[in-house]
Amino acid sequence: SKGVDGIWSLESKVYSPTKCRRSEDHGMKLLATALCSVTFGILIGLSFPSLWITKASLPKTLLRSVALSHIDSDTAAPTQAIDNSKACFIYGFLQILKALRDCHRVLLHLNQTCTCADCGGTLKRFDLKNKPRYLVTFTVGYNQRHNIDACIKKFSDSFTIVLFHYDGRVSEWDDEFEWSKNVIHISVLKQTKWWYAKRFLHPDIVARYDYIFIWDEDLGVDHFNAEEYVHMVKKHGLEISQPGLDPEKGCTWQITKRRKHVEVHKETDEKLEWCSNPPRPPCAAFVEIMAPVFSRDAWRCVWHMIQNDLVHGWGLDFALRRCVEEPAYEKIGIVDSQWIVHQFIPSLGSQGKEENGKSPLEGVRDRCHMEWKMFESRVDNAEKDYFKSLQVQSQSKSTTVQ
Repeated sequence: SKGVDGIWSLESKVYSPTKCRRSEDHGMKLLATALCSVTFGILIGLSFPSLWITKASLPKTLLRSVALSHIDSDTAAPTQAIDNSKACFIYGFLQILKALRDCHRVLLHLNQTCTCADCGGTLKRFDLKNKPRYLVTFTVGYNQRHNIDACIKKFSDSFTIVLFHYDGRVSEWDDEFEWSKNVIHISVLKQTKWWYAKRFLHPDIVARYDYIFIWDEDLGVDHFNAEEYVHMVKKHGLEISQPGLDPEKGCTWQITKRRKHVEVHKETDEKLEWCSNPPRPPCAAFVEIMAPVFSRDAWRCVWHMIQNDLVHGWGLDFALRRCVEEPAYEKIGIVDSQWIVHQFIPSLGSQGKEENGKSPLEGVRDRCHMEWKMFESRVDNAEKDYFKSLQVQSQSKSTTVQ
């Protein structure tokens, strides 16, 4: 699994990390060449003012049209002698126009859908007409389009919306939903949201946003309002949060279950042997990975914690407390006044194939458990090395619940 291969701007365009970046570099080289040309021409002209150049010594096309779309002159080169400094200046100037023409073509190319050669997907570019303060991403397949339609309608123009497509079906969204033309689409086949987040949501790219929502596609939002949610997060000083989950729908951690008649809660009693003092996951400082919301500063830390090769994110929720200042249980919480329903749609399984007698869903589940163990080991080892460098004994506890 590759690391972050480049920088993408969510404000103006989304690049392929290969083909599009090379085009941009080519355009910059052309511009630099043009500037060097005009400088050289001026110096030559000043050095040899007595030299005369006639029509025969200059290409006929040199002083004609430079093939820009808005310049189309058939005027031939003048027959009279031209002062060399003027000729060289004109030559350099035309080189600039030519370079700008080429750069313009490069930019037009970047405006189109680009192919991501390394990851087998496409990235669509969109201009953003307003200046949203928040970012929300959904990892989606076309089969869940109506659920995503309901979700997106809960977010105002204050939100930039990004759809990560794991099934390669992008154009159909434009045909069916008007709002699809105003969101950012990124398509890479058979990937997960943490894979996308690591590669396309670098902290420098999303630095303009106050909060980043990284959500699954199977969330019911009938009782959710995005603007009110942000208001609650700010009011209670939450750096990492999630909406409360309907306690009657599916199995979830005790702490993430919605509580009635309260705005936010930060602690719970899960199992006595799991809870400690100070409280730690899963009794406090804990949100699940299905619908987390991060502040700008918290996301910078979380992004670095995400592992390139561990795509499912299991275990990440137990480590999030390391990305806020202590006491972490005061900065991480569940927003009860804006709650959602987890619909438990196993979409990842439909993208796999049966292997060794196991269904695709079983294969996904096995990898999730394997990644959890690997992530836990890496975090524990990193923390031990850190405290060792400080010559302090680590106070860390395992992120795995027995």
